[in-house]
Amino acid sequence: MIINHPLLGPRDAAEFVNRGDACQIDRPDGMTASMDEMHDYAYLRDNPAGEVRELWYHEQGDRSWLVVTRNTLTHEITSVEMARDVARARGRST
Repeated sequence: MIINHPLLGPRDAAEFVNRGDACQIDRPDGMTASMDEMHDYAYLRDNPAGEVRELWYHEQGDRSWLVVTRNTLTHEITSVEMARDVARARGRST
């Protein structure tokens, strides 16, 4: 599988580590979140068949974080974004 890195161009997926659902970007504030909110963030994940947004870490490259939108049935990648840009667009600091 080839991941088209926004800064470095096409890279083999072997250079990356899949770190799971991109919803992890929206971590609750540990100072104000309830125990239930923190539990749900840490332990509950959907496992859909089809299009998902995932966090990928470029471990064998520039060590950047990406949000990759791909189909779990076909592995087709439809979008690759820098995770910092996704977080900023959601009003989160990185």
